[in-house]
Amino acid sequence: MMVKIYVRERMKVREGAKQPMFRIVAVTGGQVQIELTHFRKFEIEQIAKDIGAEVVYLEEIPDEEKKKH
Repeated sequence: MMVKIYVRERMKVREGAKQPMFRIVAVTGGQVQIELTHFRKFEIEQIAKDIGAEVVYLEEIPDEEKKKH
């Protein structure tokens, strides 16, 4: 079974800040232990490469759609 890592951009990162921009939301299809909460894109892609996983970047929901849920 293919391992997938679902990732989204963090909401509270300022433009130009030197902070990790992404958060791992879920991992499916395998057993992976995650120690951190915030990651840089390079770090996520390196982890995925090492374990043979696919990275799925989740799209941000527009404000109009958020009100419907």
